[in-house]
Amino acid sequence: MDGTILFADLAGFTALTEAHGDEDAADLAERFYALARTALEGEARLVKTIGDAVLVVGDTSSRVMSATLRLVQAAESEPGFPALRAGLHAGPVTERGGDVFGATVNVAARVAAHARAGQILCTAPVAKAIAGLDHLRLQSIGAVQFKNVVEAVELFELVYGDDPPGRDVVDPVCRMRVDPAKARARLEIDGQTFFFCSSTCEQAFARAPVSYRRG
Repeated sequence: MDGTILFADLAGFTALTEAHGDEDAADLAERFYALARTALEGEARLVKTIGDAVLVVGDTSSRVMSATLRLVQAAESEPGFPALRAGLHAGPVTERGGDVFGATVNVAARVAAHARAGQILCTAPVAKAIAGLDHLRLQSIGAVQFKNVVEAVELFELVYGDDPPGRDVVDPVCRMRVDPAKARARLEIDGQTFFFCSSTCEQAFARAPVSYRRG
């Protein structure tokens, strides 16, 4: 069968687990799974959850992309929720026992892993199928060579909506999105202000700022 595969995960989940503990991380993952199930429509279905990631398959790229956008927007509306990253690829898929296998699945996983926090990436077959959808813009980011994939894969970034980017910044410790106006704590170091979701993250940063500062 042919299908479109979506991998989406929580950016910075390892850092979040380290900062807030296993219980909070597990609660967040469960909430993410629930958002993914709610985002699905039509024949698109949740195949499985893998740690902080979800794997979705559908017959049409437009349906899977619509589900992806609903999932990303739902996560953005959740207070104190990490940014998502997502990757989509379309092609032949083998289904066995409710799971899916094949090169298409493997490429989709690599595309998702290549995405930055808050970024949706897709391959050329998906880009071609969704080119006519409203409020979507596709920006080519060039071909990327993935490990164990013979040919380079052309990737496109999805840009949607007309609103300007949000004001959220990223907590440097747990990588959670933070509204600067509502940040629980902040520190200024060398003229740069850092915002935190909690005093716990602020204190961890203050003890070892070099460990968390990213270029």
